[in-house]
Amino acid sequence: MNGWLLAATVVLAGGVGATLWGVATGPLRRRVVAQNLSTALACPGLLLLAQGYDRPSYVDLALVLALLGPVGTLVFARLLADDLAGDPPRARALTRAVVGLGAAVVLAGCVATGPGRAMGKLLVVGALLIGGNLIASRALSGGLDGVRRD
Repeated sequence: MNGWLLAATVVLAGGVGATLWGVATGPLRRRVVAQNLSTALACPGLLLLAQGYDRPSYVDLALVLALLGPVGTLVFARLLADDLAGDPPRARALTRAVVGLGAAVVLAGCVATGPGRAMGKLLVVGALLIGGNLIASRALSGGLDGVRRD
């Protein structure tokens, strides 16, 4: 087992396990935040597995997840806007931590792959992951126009 696989194990077992528990239990505001964070944690886990197993196809899967994960969260934010209006989710520190993890994993992957097409793909995944997570978190807290119904 190399360092990449150890880091992937920590991210996937610890982070995704905790978010699955959050989705399965607790109030609605915790469930939607956990759903958003599960995709934001699974994507860096896939990037770490891609480096650990030397499988570039895992980066493609991470790209799809980074694109579709926040879209799913935005759909939930729109559908559950009335229920979340009275008690909006608040997870700024958690969102920042997950964004920092995603940025660190993308940076480490870029250093490991070196310049080239693979590095460009990692940067696209990182931009989608970070931007999508920030936008989805903002939508969940009711900060985007058109998401909250007054």
